Parts: sequence; C-alpha cells; structure tokens
Amino acid sequence: MEKGNISIHAQNIMPIIKKWLYSDKDIFVRELVSNASDAISKYQMIANGGEAPQEDAYRVDVVADPIEGTLTISDNGVGMTAEEVTKYIAQVAFSGAEEFLAQYKPEQDDQSGIIGHFGLGFYSSFMVSKKVIIDTLSWQPGADAVRWQSEDGMEYEIGASERTERGTSITLYLTDEDKSFLEAYTLRETLEKYCAFMPVPIFVSRIEPPKEEAESELDAATDDHEEVSEDGHTAEQINETKPLWLSRPNEVTDEQYLEFYRKVFHDYDPPLFWIHLNAEYPFNLKGILYFPKMKNEFSASEGEVKLFSNQVFVADNIKEIIPEFLLLLKGAIDCPDLPLNVSRSFLQNDGYVKKLSAYITRKVADRLLSEFNTKREDYQKYWDDIHPFVKYGCIRDEKFYERVKDALLFKTVNDSYLTIKEYETQNFDGDNRTILYASDKNRQAQMIKLYTDQGKDVVLLDTLIDNNFISFLEYGAKDEKITFKRVDASVEGLTEAGDGDEAARAALEAKLRAVLGDDQLTVQLEKFKSDDLPAMMTVDEQSRRFTEMSRQWGRDFAMPEKRTLALNESHPLIAYLKDAAEGDEETALLVNQVVDLAEMARQPLAPERMVEFLKRSNQLMTKVVEK
Repeated sequence: MEKGNISIHAQNIMPIIKKWLYSDKDIFVRELVSNASDAISKYQMIANGGEAPQEDAYRVDVVADPIEGTLTISDNGVGMTAEEVTKYIAQVAFSGAEEFLAQYKPEQDDQSGIIGHFGLGFYSSFMVSKKVIIDTLSWQPGADAVRWQSEDGMEYEIGASERTERGTSITLYLTDEDKSFLEAYTLRETLEKYCAFMPVPIFVSRIEPPKEEAESELDAATDDHEEVSEDGHTAEQINETKPLWLSRPNEVTDEQYLEFYRKVFHDYDPPLFWIHLNAEYPFNLKGILYFPKMKNEFSASEGEVKLFSNQVFVADNIKEIIPEFLLLLKGAIDCPDLPLNVSRSFLQNDGYVKKLSAYITRKVADRLLSEFNTKREDYQKYWDDIHPFVKYGCIRDEKFYERVKDALLFKTVNDSYLTIKEYETQNFDGDNRTILYASDKNRQAQMIKLYTDQGKDVVLLDTLIDNNFISFLEYGAKDEKITFKRVDASVEGLTEAGDGDEAARAALEAKLRAVLGDDQLTVQLEKFKSDDLPAMMTVDEQSRRFTEMSRQWGRDFAMPEKRTLALNESHPLIAYLKDAAEGDEETALLVNQVVDLAEMARQPLAPERMVEFLKRSNQLMTKVVEK
C-alpha cells in the first residue's frame, strides 16, 4: 500500500481565493491593514524584549494614487527577510503568527496584539489587483531589502528592493473595475468600516494631480489627526487606537458613552441606557451594548451590534454570538478568542460560541433586573420602548425569562406599572388568577370603565407581540399559572344575579336572529352592575386570539369566532325590545342599532356596515323629531 500527501497547487486554489473565499471584495483592505498592524505588534514585542530599539511613532499608511492606479499599504513593523518572504508569502496559507508567538510569547497570550495571519489574508489582494508588489526590510541587523511581485498570485519574482526603512509596503495595481477604491470617499468609508479601532495609528492619504495656479486644498493640516507629507498631500488618522470598550466602566463618563454612540452609529437620539461588558473570565470579552429608543414597534430591525476580534471589525449582527432578540440593540463587542474561519468573517460552530452567546444574554438580563431593582422609576419610563424586545426574549429563551421575570411590567390603562405579583396582590380573588387587559384603550373605553369602576386594574396590551407573549405566560411559563382575558371576552364579573327567565331570553334571541338574519348569534340576558350599557358584544378569548394570530402570520383561517351578544335586562331599551312586536320597522331599526353599537365598542365596523349605521342613525333621529 502506498502513502502520499495531497498536493494543492496555486493554479487550483487562487481562483477560489479570488472569487469565493471572501464574502465581500472590500475585505482585502481589512486583511492587509490587519497584517500591517500585526507586523508592528510583532516589532513592539521584540523591542519590549530588548532585542531591538523602541520606537515612538508606529503607524500604518494607506496611500491612494489615482495617477498610477495604485493603492499602497505601508508599515514600520518587523519587515521580512528574503527567506521569510519565501516562507510566509510564497507558501499559500502558511501563517507566521503561531511560529512567531512560539518564539516571542508574551506573559499573557491575550495581550499579544497579533490579530491576523501573513498568509491567505495577503492573497485577498489579488481579488482587486492585476499586479502586487511587496517591498520589505527586516528589523534584523544586516538584512537586505527584498522585493516580491506577482501578477496572478501564482507565478512570482523575488529580488532586491530599494527600501531603506524597516517595515513593509504592499502596492496594489488595481484592476480597472476596482479603481473605485482609489476614490477618497470609498477608501475612507472602507477603512472606517473595518479599521476604525485597530490598535495602531492608521493614516490615509490620496495623491492629487498637480493644480496650476492654485493651492491644493490639502496643503495644510486641519487638526491633530492630520499631517502634511513632503510631497504635499495630507495624511489623516482614521482610527482610535483605544476604543471606549477597552476602558474600565468606572473610568467612563455618561457623556463619553453618549459621544461614542453618536459617533459610531450616527444616531443622535440618546439611548435609554447601556451595558458595559468587561470580562476576563470565563471569556476574554469587552464591549458596550446600548438600548436605543425605539421610534416605532418595527424599529427593532434597525439594531446594529458590531463584532470585533482584537479591535478588528468582523461583521455586524452575527446571530451565533448575539441572540436574535438582542439584535435590536446597538453596540460593539470585542472578543479576541473568537473561533473565526479562514476568511475571518464567519464563526466556526463550536461550544465556545454558544457559551459566549449565553454569557451575553445573561449579562443583559442581569442588567435589566438591576435597573428594575435599583432604578424602578427610570425603568418604568423606558419600559414602553424596551418591552417588545424583553417579551420576545422571554419567548425565545427560557433562561432569559427566568432571569427577568420579576422585572416584567404591565402598563395599566391608568398609566401605572405593575408586576404580575403586584397585580395579583391588588386584583386576584381566590383561585381566579385572571389578568384583565385591553388592546385598544380608546375603542374599548366603555368596557374598561365597567371594570375600573369596580376597582379592577386593566392592563394595556396593544403591540403585535402581546398575543404571543400572554400565550407564553399561560402555557410556557410553568410557574405563573395565570390567564389573560380581554375586557370584551365575557361579561363575567360585570353582572348580578338576574331573574333567570330562560323563556324571555329565548324569545329575545329568536327576535334578534330574525331581524339580523344570523341564526348563529348567541344571546345572553343579564343584569349588568351598570345601567349605562344596553348591550355588549363578547368574543371567546381563545377563538379571537387564534384568528388574530393567524392573520398576523399572513393566514386567514375560516374559523368563526364565538360571538355572544350580552343584553342588559335592566336597561329600558332592552326592556322595550323584549315587548316589541316582531316585523315592526322601528323594532328592526333598534335591534340593528344596538348590535352595531355593541360591535363598535370592540372593533371598527366594515365600510358598508358603517354606511348603514349612519343612515339608520339619521332615520332614528328623524323619528324622534317627528314625534
């Protein structure tokens, strides 16, 4: 039996790298600048060990030259010898990071600052280039400068370079279709996207064509982050080397948190509050999560959580790290130990990622509970903004619910806020653990008043998620054992014992069915505690919820709602209808009017029915005047 090694040829792998390895073409900027930052971190580690002199001005320069059609990324890091160029560049996917760290291992691995790989990342440059040149000079005494160049990433030439300063410059001769990266706006936008918080100062500049009889608009520095080079173009620093999330929470002011929020997310509506994550165990994790003020119920889709690895931007809203229900938040999370795949854009699916996600969820839940316990008044003020995400989180994650359940609030129609336990203390009666609610405070005002007049609290559940949430509390939350009833679900609790005249009820039901042409209508004859209301249309809670939820999900099941017309036998209008003659025009007008008014108290009438209602109202008023 023969044994051998699989050989991967550059001719086979380069087309994959150029077209499929990276999800976005602009990723080459991140890869090359990350490698440049790595080169500087490596030199700093060598200098800290006393093997090389310290530097005061470490930097990465990104220079666009539209005249030559080139983009150059330069650093003053370790540089490379000819042997290292052959080893790290000519061998695709060989990473020098592990070998370097094995030789110059810092006291703590997480402080190495090594963020990339001098291997596949470099080859991303061929996604946009027709030729790539590397000029490099190693830090090692006596080393010669080296030039490496290739037009396709497969065949290359290597020889002497004229570079005289330690470090590396990579010059990309961009293809015609990719010269947009030389435009000032595009280049700056790309650098700010990926490199805004890298640990080494990054300067960007653009060589402008000479202008006759006019001063260049870039001939002077405008602030501390800009400088003018010898050839007259302006280099501007585009990154912050020490992002706010690296600070200790007790060292950061509220204004600094707000300024960071405005700058990074371009949102000038202040957030409700924020969470500063600063953990070294069990994860090396730092970050800031903001709870934005929601403009409407659907703005949850506008969240933006930026994921970084060692201050290098990886992606927005990665579901493996940030649970779906937390994606309405805005913020930045930096985890140097993220198990990224070779493109640095996607996470490997492993247990570490799941534990990290659970940790973030727990920290958010703990902060909510802390806000509730220590700042109840403030917490109530922004409950209206955060409750959709909290409710969604409870439905999606049982552990999240277990942590925040004591901080769940219900806003009443009188604008007070109650927990389930507080509602129970004030309203539950014996075994009847039912929470009364309204979905439309204005339309259901009449029925709400029937309960509040008895001293009952009615909570307001008027958002899309509330149907799902109350079903979760009834059936998914094992410890609650409560039910929810909308104020128009029944007249239970609103009536007194009547005379129980079943014959009168049956006769009245038959009369109403005949007038309305509805043989499915159920009629109740009750004695209401209030004399103000002649009738009330009720719909069975579960059948109504099923219908509403099916419509919410784009399905319209033809399942009839269980509707009941409850008539107040002590009201003079109902007493009149009990004795009114069948087939009489006036009786028909009153029956239809009573039913429509009862229906309007719970939901809008259909357009054609509203037209009939208005016409009938005019007829009844005319009859009153004529009498």
